[in-house]
Amino acid sequence: MTNDRTLEGGLDEPEELEPAPGSLALAGPDDDWSVADWEAQAAAVLRKSRRLAEDDPDDRVWDALRRTTLDGIAITPLGTPALLESLATAGRPLRQGDWDIRALVAGDRPALAHEEALAELDGGATSLWVRVEDPADLPAVLDGVLLDLAPVVLQAPATPVAAAEAFLAYAAGRDLAPGTNLGVAGDADEADLLAVVELARRAGTLAVVVDATGVHDRGASDGQELGHSMAVAARVLRVLTGAGIDLEEAARLVEFRYAATDDQVATIAKLRAARRLWARVLELSDLQADEPVAQRQHVVTSRPMMSKYDPWVNILRTTVAAFAAGVGGADSVTVLPFDLPLGRPDAFGRRIARNTSHLLIDESHVAHVADPAGGSYAVEKLTDDLAHAGWAVLGRIEDGDDLEVAVAAVAERREAEVARRTRPITGLSEFPHLAERLPERDTAGLEEAWAGVRRYGAAFEALRDDPAPAHVFLATLGPVATHTARATFATNLLAAGGVGVDVAGATAGTDDLVAAYDGQPVVCLAGADGTYAEWGEAAAQALRGAGATHVVIAGRPVEWADDSCATGVDALDFLTRTREKLA
Repeated sequence: MTNDRTLEGGLDEPEELEPAPGSLALAGPDDDWSVADWEAQAAAVLRKSRRLAEDDPDDRVWDALRRTTLDGIAITPLGTPALLESLATAGRPLRQGDWDIRALVAGDRPALAHEEALAELDGGATSLWVRVEDPADLPAVLDGVLLDLAPVVLQAPATPVAAAEAFLAYAAGRDLAPGTNLGVAGDADEADLLAVVELARRAGTLAVVVDATGVHDRGASDGQELGHSMAVAARVLRVLTGAGIDLEEAARLVEFRYAATDDQVATIAKLRAARRLWARVLELSDLQADEPVAQRQHVVTSRPMMSKYDPWVNILRTTVAAFAAGVGGADSVTVLPFDLPLGRPDAFGRRIARNTSHLLIDESHVAHVADPAGGSYAVEKLTDDLAHAGWAVLGRIEDGDDLEVAVAAVAERREAEVARRTRPITGLSEFPHLAERLPERDTAGLEEAWAGVRRYGAAFEALRDDPAPAHVFLATLGPVATHTARATFATNLLAAGGVGVDVAGATAGTDDLVAAYDGQPVVCLAGADGTYAEWGEAAAQALRGAGATHVVIAGRPVEWADDSCATGVDALDFLTRTREKLA
């Protein structure tokens, strides 16, 4: 920014201003902070929050702040050059410029799918991903689509050969845009795989999609998603080369599809690791090519991370995921509409999804920087760790291990973290809004469309789907200032399970509580520790005498309460118990 003095003075140097008292100043060239300095500062904060004891050494902050991913990868709280010692950087993005904005069109209703396809392309989508149930519907769905400008990627799990034939018959005599893919799944029947590949070779299109989003939908970790994709890709190469197709040509017929979540660093690293793994597979396959065979990546925002409650938060989730996909080097990005969990997305949901990429590309200029995450210690280290994790999964698959058993175990660990709210879901397990009115969408075929998707918040959604038959009486002890923190915690926790509360308000003693009480079977006391010690037990006894059958305390367990809730509680278990008492 400039001020009037710099404008008046032409090219004169602007006046150097002192930072305002209490403001943050930028680091200067003489600033020299060591890791030990950071440890001391971080340790001071953790001691205030009682996450470190006063006599703990400062370097304990590494253990206190370190987190472990579902692949068992330790994420350190501070990136340092030491993380990259002996590591070779690989997997850098190769995309030049904007990514392809790919819109998903479900062809179960041809007339509606046709309308949606044209609206997507008119609104700025640059390619179409068309799910096909009846191949005979393709001409109706694609009528008016300029196939030489907009690549079409097919997905027809039940009829891949018929869909490919129908598409090529419809497109006969027309040029097809680069990136057009007949879309046979990499794990399809061998005969179907070879038949579609032969059609693609004659038409000059891509043929195969190695789709890792299915295993992601079932709960896989990032490493499992990577390992699964490499196993399927290796199988494709074996089948095609076994049929006499040159290895390089076979590799260039394949496109990969991955999921992007709102864990942006993990998503960026996963896409980089995927390119590294593909290069290694081709290297071990003894590929001899004049130019490297780059991995073509189509990235889709995660379905399991979405929630049907407070669906507007899905816009934030998918924006972060799309950002990570772009930074990670995705060639094509599909942002799923925020209202997808509610039914068939409407025009508004589709427009928001489409414009997410446009805003990132045209206004934030994310696509105009080559490898924005390159050189980040955290990203480079996680890329390497995920590549090793994915390679290990590939090895176990090749050895005959059942990946689905391992995926189910990971999904259960994730759900346990969600249950304890150490992996929070905004609008569902955290900050729920019981009085919200959900947007109405066409729900025909909704259950079928989400079959096989293990949504992260499914257990909380099930509780919200079935609201509790009665409210909990929130027995707030003392003035508002002393009970607000725990009252808010308890209110949000109960709301996450579809349980409303009736709040006593400011109270001075048991008489005030009993006067506000209205016969609810469950009461939850919320107050400060000092208030509990002073008259908490008396409050519990008075409310029992007035008719309460189950007393909960917000805070640490005490002998005079039947249950307790505090940070770290298994929220699902607690909510289930509480709802049983309400019933």
